[in-house]
This record gives sequence, C-alpha cells and structure tokens, in this order.
Amino acid sequence: MTLKICVAQLNFVVGDLVGNAGKIIHAARASYAQGARLLLTPELAICGYAAEDLFLRPSFIAACDDAVKTVASELAGLNGMTVVVGRPLSVPGGDALRTRSVAVPSLYNAATVLREGQVLAQYAKRELPNYQVFDERRYFTPGQGSCVIDVAGVKVGLLICEDAWYEEPARLAKEAGAELLAVINASPFHVGKGGERVQRMAERARTVSLPLLYAHLVGGQDEVVFDGASFAVDAQGAMTARAPSFREELLLLECRPEGSGLALVVPGQTPAQDRTDEADLWDALVLGVRDYVGKNGFPGVLLGLSGGIDSALVLAIAVDALGPDRVRTVMMPSPYTADISWIDAREMAQRLSVRYDEISIVPEFTAFQASLAAEFAGRAQDTTEENIQARVRGTLLMALSNKFGSIVLTTGNKSELATGYCTLYGDMAGGFAVIKDLVKTTVFKLAAWRNAHDPYATGASPIPERIITRPPSAELRPDQKDQDSLPPYEVLDAILQRYMEDDQSTQEIIAAGFDAAVVQRVTHLLRVNEYKRRQSPVGIRVTHRSFGKDWRYPITSKFKD
Repeated sequence: MTLKICVAQLNFVVGDLVGNAGKIIHAARASYAQGARLLLTPELAICGYAAEDLFLRPSFIAACDDAVKTVASELAGLNGMTVVVGRPLSVPGGDALRTRSVAVPSLYNAATVLREGQVLAQYAKRELPNYQVFDERRYFTPGQGSCVIDVAGVKVGLLICEDAWYEEPARLAKEAGAELLAVINASPFHVGKGGERVQRMAERARTVSLPLLYAHLVGGQDEVVFDGASFAVDAQGAMTARAPSFREELLLLECRPEGSGLALVVPGQTPAQDRTDEADLWDALVLGVRDYVGKNGFPGVLLGLSGGIDSALVLAIAVDALGPDRVRTVMMPSPYTADISWIDAREMAQRLSVRYDEISIVPEFTAFQASLAAEFAGRAQDTTEENIQARVRGTLLMALSNKFGSIVLTTGNKSELATGYCTLYGDMAGGFAVIKDLVKTTVFKLAAWRNAHDPYATGASPIPERIITRPPSAELRPDQKDQDSLPPYEVLDAILQRYMEDDQSTQEIIAAGFDAAVVQRVTHLLRVNEYKRRQSPVGIRVTHRSFGKDWRYPITSKFKD
C-alpha cells in the first residue's frame, strides 16, 4: 500500500496565529485533494519558531491553543487525514518554568497530531538546544518517551529537530514500532549547515535502518533565515527526495514498500543537486531582506549609495528582494568624494532602475565645523571630523525614512563591525544591517558572483566592475584607503574567523603563522568596540557565529586572552 505524505515547507510569521493556522489549513486541503493522508508542518509552525519571550506570556500560549483547535475544527471533514502541527504545549505539573518566583505550568516544544477534528497524540521535544542562536531551555521543559502514529497502516515515528541529532530518540521510536521517521524542524541557516543536516540525518537513518523525512521551515525572522530544502533519505542514508531551497513548497512524497522496508520518493523527481555557498548566501540575504521588510510592513527601503563595494552589494540584494520600485538610493558627496564614486553610484542606480538622488553634505559639514571651531581651536583634524560627515549622512537618511516610511538599510560589513571601523549614529544609523555577517573578502566574492549570475532576472552584472576592483575607501579625508587603518582584509578576515568564529586563542593564531603584533591589534580592536556593536541594527545571520545572539561578551571587561 502506498501512503502519500505532504511536507508543508511554509513561511510562517511569528505571532500571526490566524494567518499561520490558515496556511496549515490550506496546505492540508490542497494536499488531501492530491491524495495525501499525512501532512507534516515545521517545528512550532502555529506560532513561528523564534517567538522568544512571547513563550513566557500565558495569553500567547492560550492563543496558540485556540489556533490549534481552529485547525482541528476546520479539517475535521477530511476523512483519514492526519496533520502534525508544531506548537508550544502547556501542561500542568511537571518541572515548572519559573518567572518572578511564581510556578507556572511546564511548557513543551511539541507536535500535536490531529485527525478528523480530534487530538490523536502529542509529542514533546526531548533534546533542547541551548547554543549559538538557540535558547530553548529558557522556555521549554524536555519531553520524554516516544510517539509513533499509525497512518493508513504505516507506523510513523515523530521527532522534533534536535531529537534527530541524537541516537536515543530515534532508537526509542524504532523500538515502539516505527517504520519511518518524520522529523519536523526549524533549523536556522548558516553557510554549510545544509550539508551538515543531510549528513547527520543520513547517519541517523543508517543507525536505526529506517527511512527518514526531514520537514523544514522556510523564511526570515529578524536575524535568522530558515532555508527550507526539506528532504528524504532511505534506510542507507541516500537522498531520495528534496524540496527547493529558500522558497515555500508543498512537497508531496510517496511512502511505499521497497524490499524489506519502506521508500520515500517523489515520483519522477531526481533529488536536487547541492548548491554553491555563494548561491545559498545570496538567497539567504535576499529572503532575509524581503521578509524583514514585508513582515514588518515597511513600504520600501532606502540606503546611502557611496560608489563603494558594500553599498553596491546591499543595493543589488535589495533590488532582488523587493524590486526596483521599492528601493531608493541617495548619494551624499562630501568634500573628499572622488568623481568616480558618484559616477559609479549613478551608473549602478541606472542599471537597476532605482530612484537615485544626490544630496551634498558639504553645507552641513561646513556648518558643524563653524559651530565647533572655538571648541576645537588649536587641535588638528582627526577622526572627529570624519565621523561628523558620517553622522550628517545618517541624519539625512533617517529624516527621509521618517518622512516617507521606508526603512534604512545600513551597509557595514562584519570586518568593520568587528574592528570598530564604523561610526555610531553615522553609517551605523538605520533599521536593518543586511551584510553585517559578511567579512569584507566575502563581500567581494559575493559581488563578483552576482555579476556572473542573474537568479532573479533583474539584468546581468548589476555592479559596475570598477566598484569591485578599486581599493575600498571611506572617503572621509584626502586620499583615504581602508588599509591605512586596518590590516589587509585577507589577513584581517582570516584572524577574525579564527578568533571570533572558531574561538582560537591569540597564541594559536600566532602559531599558525600570523604576525603577533597584527593579531594583538585585531583582537584588541575587537574587544574595545563591543559597545559599538551593541548599538548596531539587527542584521542577517549567515555564519555559524554572528554578532548577535551568537556573541555575548560583556562591554565592561578587563580580561585579555
């Protein structure tokens, strides 16, 4: 007998309980009409995965309960249809979560199994991650036991995300009679994570000799992006089906007898090939911008277009995410802006058909200098005057944002944020930091990749070649180059990756061949600029350690490695 299963790889919105329930209902009805009798939704689908301290509010949990009841009621007429809904589940007693020293019911990261209007079973996630961007132990109590449901004669063992990274939950499901494993997930993207997931799920399938179906969330939520790419592997760990990355999909599979077990396949489909890191990065950034802007109701975006590589890359991402009509650029030349900068900025805006305006900051900069002349008398010009220019630009962009409602996209990268090569209330002023998790060398690579590809059919080579090839400069003083203030980016980024992302010590980095003075300088800059990073806008996480929830260091600290 063949069982058709649908994976609802959908983009949910945190807190939109009515909308999320509606998506699940629509997916169930659509897949039922195509013969599916089991629908899997992602982890915490009813409320959106990263609901954070909303989980501590009883009214939020009650509203989630009501939304699950709505799904059950609306699907009661689908005879024989089983729907697995990811949701928070409050249960009296047990290990109480405590807030303000008052015991409240245990809260579980759970899956509710619905059939014909009734709750058939409940399963609570056993393994709660508490690393990188995860804080599940802050909110949830670990579950126990296993959950195996019978769907049209097929015994399906349910697991939730992290459960499948460990042996025991899968083993217990098999011992309870499971013939296949269905894992519902919300696993944030970072470069390389997709391959790691497939590898670990293949290992889990081989360990218990069962086919495994991985049902994954898609969409952007604040700083994290979920990449979809749901998949199935057979009992030997070979991939048999895969959904697209970074977009919604109702993936309809057939579970059918094969040899002594079961097989999960999409008839006529060959599993998608692995993607390049650059393609994943691009789609993650595009989806992150699209969902942050769309889910928060902004009419569009604006950014300062300088003629440099960072703002050029952000512009290309924004246009791919939103289309040219929702993107506005402003060139704000200073006394030190080179002619080629505004020429290249204007050309790029024309290539992408976005609104382009030029507003000189010379009058404002001159006025600031005049106002401060008496205070600064006898002191040479330094970074103070450079920062004034950046802050004038930030003020102009925020004024346009206030007047027209569009959110300002900042254009700083991870290398700058790490070393403090950025200006508080200047180029850091804005609402969303698109490339804050890309080091400068990756910025260059990704810009070149986008020029060689046209995934959103906006016109090839959006970035003028000179923007990519010219030495980067903040253009805040005569003949300024980034490398006047920083080590070469190839060196800087390699040190940052080792120290910040991989937690290597300064001694280990020096032993790997890096100059001791440069290593000490870079790590010193990293330490002393924590106060700046705390005031930077939220931005898209694309590495396994970003400046955000992954990085929680004190501002006030005397410790030196």
